[in-house]
Amino acid sequence: MNLSVSRSFLFRKLGLLLLTVWISATLIFIIPRLAPGDPISAMIARMSQQSGYVENADKIIEGWKERFGLNDPILIQYARYLGNLVRFDLGYSMASFPATVTEMIARSLPWTFGLSLVSIMLTFIVGNFLGAVLAWHKTPRWIKICIPPTMIFTSIPGMLAGLALLYIFSFRMHHWLGLSTPLFPLRGAYGRGLEAGWNWEFMLSVIHHGILPVASIVLVRFGYWALGMRGMMITVEGEDYMNLAQAKGLPPFYILYRYMIRNAILPQITGLVLSFGTMVGGQVLVEIIFSYPGMGTLIYTAIRNQDFPVIQGATFVIIVGTALAVFLIDLIYPLIDPRISYQK
Repeated sequence: MNLSVSRSFLFRKLGLLLLTVWISATLIFIIPRLAPGDPISAMIARMSQQSGYVENADKIIEGWKERFGLNDPILIQYARYLGNLVRFDLGYSMASFPATVTEMIARSLPWTFGLSLVSIMLTFIVGNFLGAVLAWHKTPRWIKICIPPTMIFTSIPGMLAGLALLYIFSFRMHHWLGLSTPLFPLRGAYGRGLEAGWNWEFMLSVIHHGILPVASIVLVRFGYWALGMRGMMITVEGEDYMNLAQAKGLPPFYILYRYMIRNAILPQITGLVLSFGTMVGGQVLVEIIFSYPGMGTLIYTAIRNQDFPVIQGATFVIIVGTALAVFLIDLIYPLIDPRISYQK
């Protein structure tokens, strides 16, 4: 490998990474401010609804606006915002002051990461396996007939799938089976009274509470992976290396996973990396339905409260994570497929 070319490739990708992060950070600064009103006035309005009257509301609003710099010109706010991001200072929540944005993200991110990781990997494995099975000419006919009807679930939003699963497995199934308790819990990430930690009781409770949220995501997304994999498998089936493998008399299953799947999986891997960022957007309503304490619920609550720092901080973390994942997949592509190199 030419070292200078590799350095050029690395610097170019790093520049693209920084540009992506800067543009994204600018957009998440601008978009929340396009909504009418401001977070301080919204907070006072909520307090008024709860207590009926807030004394000296105007002075409180002005004081909080001054405290969070909302009275400054927009360019000064933008410069201060970028400077804080460079120092990894995400500031304080306006709606939950004095809680910091970092603390709130630190509480929510592990739940979303765990839910997303399990959901994405199951969706990726199941979808690609079914897509490969559909395209393989050795697959029994009855299997090819049974798989396509399952893909009708891809037209259902994850929210509706979650509601359907809740109704069946948390409200009705235990009555049908004559059980006294629901098969799966209605809400939360773990059972009440349990202390978070690396113990079997807590981990089993987390798994039990996570089955329905994961199932509601996998059910509506695996079909996209299956259709994409089927298309790629059909594309590689007529390649010369496939004809050579068959002419050499290699076993059909060896040709399937060594020649067909390995070459068809590359675009799917790129989609897998990108889905880590987009999955959070699809999880927002699922997390709300199941009262799951993840980033989706955090962003939804922040949007309702017009909590600019939380919206900006949570979205920025997701964007940076996605950008870094794409950067890393670009670097490891040659390890997956030797035909890809960093040469010009």
